[in-house]
Amino acid sequence: MTELPIKQDNSGESPASHPALRTGLYTGALLVVVMLGALVGANRIPALERYALERDAISYTLFVLLMLIPIVRFWNRPLKMFVSGMIGWTLFVVAYDVAGMVFQNLFESIRHTPFMAFCEGAVVYGVCSVVSWVGAMVIHARRHPIAPGRKAANQAARHVR
Repeated sequence: MTELPIKQDNSGESPASHPALRTGLYTGALLVVVMLGALVGANRIPALERYALERDAISYTLFVLLMLIPIVRFWNRPLKMFVSGMIGWTLFVVAYDVAGMVFQNLFESIRHTPFMAFCEGAVVYGVCSVVSWVGAMVIHARRHPIAPGRKAANQAARHVR
């Protein structure tokens, strides 16, 4: 049995080894794990009820830290940052939608539909990507002259007859 070669793009990397895809998949998986842990801890473990504030604070902190993975990893590459973040966020939103089927009244108690959650993630990753892109342009503009250099005086005085 012969193996089919994996299609490669211009960079020589296979699609499965693309860093933005890999980071997005890992980020999405970790976000799903934190979400499921928070939901199970809040709804299925009554002993944690008296520690609700601490439990929720830990969940929110982990969630925000995990959301930062694509931002920190691809700070100098805004397109990869956005793609990676949106892959991870899409995985999270799909799992959130499925969790809404298992945990009754999830969307009503959180007051966020899956579409609203998707839009919020797109805004967060989009704003971070734009800030990274504009910041790179500002740094580039400060390091390089904006106006082209002037010609030497002896070259400007020459005329072709």
